[in-house]
Amino acid sequence: MKNFEFHNPTKIVFGADTIAQLSRLVPDSARVLILYGGASAEKTGTLDEVRTALGGRAVREFGGIEPNPSYETLMRAVEQVRRDEIDYLLAVGGGSVIDGTKFVAAAALYDGEPWEIAQSGGAKVRRALPFGAVLTLPATGSEMNNGAVVTHKATQSKLPFRSPLLFPQFSVLDPAKTFTLPAKQVANGLVDAFVHIVEQYLTYPAQAPVQDRFAEGLLQTLVEIAPQALAEPDDYDTRATLMWTATLALNGLIGAGVPQDWATHMIGHELTALYDIDHARTLALVLPSLLEVQRETKRAKLLQYGARVWGIRDGSEAQRIDATIARTRAFFEGLGIPTRLSAYHLGQAAVDAVLEQLSTHGMTSLGEHRDIDLARSRRILEAAL
Repeated sequence: MKNFEFHNPTKIVFGADTIAQLSRLVPDSARVLILYGGASAEKTGTLDEVRTALGGRAVREFGGIEPNPSYETLMRAVEQVRRDEIDYLLAVGGGSVIDGTKFVAAAALYDGEPWEIAQSGGAKVRRALPFGAVLTLPATGSEMNNGAVVTHKATQSKLPFRSPLLFPQFSVLDPAKTFTLPAKQVANGLVDAFVHIVEQYLTYPAQAPVQDRFAEGLLQTLVEIAPQALAEPDDYDTRATLMWTATLALNGLIGAGVPQDWATHMIGHELTALYDIDHARTLALVLPSLLEVQRETKRAKLLQYGARVWGIRDGSEAQRIDATIARTRAFFEGLGIPTRLSAYHLGQAAVDAVLEQLSTHGMTSLGEHRDIDLARSRRILEAAL
């Protein structure tokens, strides 16, 4: 395990009926912009709870942030922030809304072309508005980290960025707010959290038994609760476990001091930008095929993952790795999430298009060893056909 620093300033307020605590979490003098996605936040009463908790504060609202938040939409929010002299942002929704809010927080105070924030990976962020979050969809972990992903529709570019200035000041996590989620979104959340953990864990041995065991425990938890999370939407304890696991999957703790991959995400981002496939579903498309192509460089950790998470201990190493990858694929498919491009009516032309985008965006040396070049990305995508 290499040297590291771990700092996460986000306050988590977890449990039932916690939205009311916004009254003490948001400064009394704040001029607040509530950012949210579609109509569900209104229909479920969550927005009304937020409005009530904010009391007499000056409050404005901005809705319509997409599942893959677009630069074009978010710039309209930036204009509203500047026009209404907003000094505090509040995201109400899932990871896309929180990601979008992070972009708005930085872009509203940025002097140049705001897309440079994403193009620089966040390096150009010098100032940001303070913001908090009310989480309604457990998946991305954006509620407790400083990263985000935004899509520029005009150029079909989906870029990640992060900055120490983009941690939420707080996040309110009420598991009951997930009861009305469609089963598809719950399944997406399970896969998203699962792959976030895998990207930080399934690399190569780094003498980090604490992080390994922590990651394996989180993976086992997701596998155990997945059937109940889908079958019983109003099971508070299961949804609470899912919400907390998704947060821990990407708050920086399990990745501290260990090598990380993220190639599955980078390739998946291009599939989303080109074909508007849900983020989590692109991860399910890429990961099993990436594990197959990278089976030699990931051999030791694949064997460990198979034994500790899936209980695969019998047979030759090759047989155990085959079984481990098959169980991973079956887990995604069992959630109703396809793992083949053909399920989206995509073929060789899509492989070529994704490779062109990877080249355009400089994604030509991915993975923990930086050995996933365009030729290897082609093999991964073609294995997913």
